[in-house]
Amino acid sequence: MTTSTGSVPHRSGPSRTAGSRTDAAAQAIRAAGDRAFLLTPRPDAVADLAADLRDRRLDGVQDVLPAAETVLVTLRSTGDAEPVRRALHTLLEELAERPDSGDVSRGTSPTGEPVLIPVHYDGADLDEVARTLGLSVADVIAAHTGTVWRCAFVGFAPGFGYLRSPDDRLDVPRRAESRTAIPAGSVALAGGYSAVYPRKSPGGWQLIGRTELTMWDVDREPPALIRAGTAVRFVDARAGR
Repeated sequence: MTTSTGSVPHRSGPSRTAGSRTDAAAQAIRAAGDRAFLLTPRPDAVADLAADLRDRRLDGVQDVLPAAETVLVTLRSTGDAEPVRRALHTLLEELAERPDSGDVSRGTSPTGEPVLIPVHYDGADLDEVARTLGLSVADVIAAHTGTVWRCAFVGFAPGFGYLRSPDDRLDVPRRAESRTAIPAGSVALAGGYSAVYPRKSPGGWQLIGRTELTMWDVDREPPALIRAGTAVRFVDARAGR
């Protein structure tokens, strides 16, 4: 799903399945072997579904693994398959009744507010990003800080959250050539997502800034500052806003 340079998954628009919500829920559940289900909700609901599953702690569920457009639910045993399938069906029906609003209100900070990430906007690709989008550098910074981002899923490296916004104002492609080493704390854009590199690593995303926050700390509980479902706001460190 991701590579060592943090490849960007395809983002598709919302899709609707014909028929009733019951039929749609049934079609959204597929067996993935005898001890897992692969769920395919509407694209904007992946983070909500993963968060709901973790909150409810369904009997028989071992782990919940969100990706760009799916959620993998692993089971403790084959005997849990049918009761878990029924519970998933009910949850998907409930999710289908929620408005398709791109809501980002479910944060995972201790206060329930979005996690604030101060950023020094001096990235090597900031000027190029502005040119690509037809914006000024100030407009790029304003768009990045003026959006509440939400972690759709975590991949590539521990603590590397793929953050998506309610719109595609800052949708830029990956660089034509990846860098061999990107410093930890680098703030980047690619494919409609934003992310913060949790450690020094290769990567092909467009670098627009850096933060001094530690994204992954094994001595912290939980180690990841950002997890699937986390709401995030970037703050211009120089402006203090």
